[in-house]
Amino acid sequence: MKYAANYVKSAAAILSSFKNESPFSIYLKAYFAANKKFGSKDRRFIGQLCYQYFRTGKSLANLPLDEAIQVAIFLCNEQPNDWEILFSEEWMEAWSPEVTERVSFVQQKVPSFAISMIFPFEDSVGKSIEFSSFSESHLIQPYLFVRIRPGRLQNVLKALDKANIAYTAISETCLALANGTKLEGIGEVDKDFVIQDFSSQQTAVLMEPAKKLRKGKDASIDIWDCCAASGGKSILARDVLGNINLTVSDLRKTIIQNLISRFQRAGIRQFDSVIVNLSEPLQSPELQHKTFDLIICDAPCSGSGTWGRTPEQLSFFKTESILEFQQTQQAIVKSVFTKLRPGGYFLYITCSVFEAENEAVVNYILQTIPSTELMNQQLIAGFRHRADSMFAALIRKQD
Repeated sequence: MKYAANYVKSAAAILSSFKNESPFSIYLKAYFAANKKFGSKDRRFIGQLCYQYFRTGKSLANLPLDEAIQVAIFLCNEQPNDWEILFSEEWMEAWSPEVTERVSFVQQKVPSFAISMIFPFEDSVGKSIEFSSFSESHLIQPYLFVRIRPGRLQNVLKALDKANIAYTAISETCLALANGTKLEGIGEVDKDFVIQDFSSQQTAVLMEPAKKLRKGKDASIDIWDCCAASGGKSILARDVLGNINLTVSDLRKTIIQNLISRFQRAGIRQFDSVIVNLSEPLQSPELQHKTFDLIICDAPCSGSGTWGRTPEQLSFFKTESILEFQQTQQAIVKSVFTKLRPGGYFLYITCSVFEAENEAVVNYILQTIPSTELMNQQLIAGFRHRADSMFAALIRKQD
């Protein structure tokens, strides 16, 4: 590619000026808006280089930035594609479609490279994760996953085939597509399918026990999605559990407004919404007289299981933030647990791989909240499927 070296220089300039004061995607968009000389093709290639550099975490920190970007190209691509001009014959001959082989070659050629520094927080990661594979997985772009809603499968598959969009069926309801796939015209988003990571979809299994709390064939189950955000877990609960009496809450008014619009597309008409800060003692009048069969707590967290999608965090995240998230999580679970009925279930979820945010919070619940028992907990190692990694635990409040 004629301009490959110039693209590397431009990417290096952008990376050196980025201070993590906003998400990199927003910063990059603003940078290009202020520098009109870059055409659409230029923006695409330069952005690609920036993200590939971020995927290497701090493993190439000892190299000059332009050299580090070139090594990142080698590590993050199964084939040289447009970047062949940047590499010597030795590197070209070593180029393998297998990321493990590319990593091995870089370890030989770049003595300062350490795979453990791609995700430089090994001491904080849950013990059930195979760390080397997890760290290496950040070099690979995750898939885009969709969940097909009940009764919509054939319509969506026909639309995908008609549009010649390639997909892999992971299950009867989960499809994996190339990241960045345009889904306009493939049915109606949220009505026919939802964009939801594979690992997030797996939490449906832990919702299933709530079915036995139904007091009659047509009775509803009372559910509170207490940190609802965009409402993905609520829609999942509706599809898994059927007739539910739903309450959603979040700290931010704008989030609730967006959630209401999404629920309209999803056909969820009956629900209560509350704006409340759950990290403080619960005093909301809307919740005063309510109790629930199932509380879903998709807690605010570091997001460390999703950094394959926001790889700049590999370079900028501060370890001390983990404790801050843990303290918020403990405050939230202490607050919301008062609304769980005897015999009810509390589903705790994070998109983190840090033990302090996951197993340690579960232990906090079991040790400080009376009459609680752990039914199931798992760290969902989505990186094995080019998906996010998450943690989920189901806790029952004893009768």
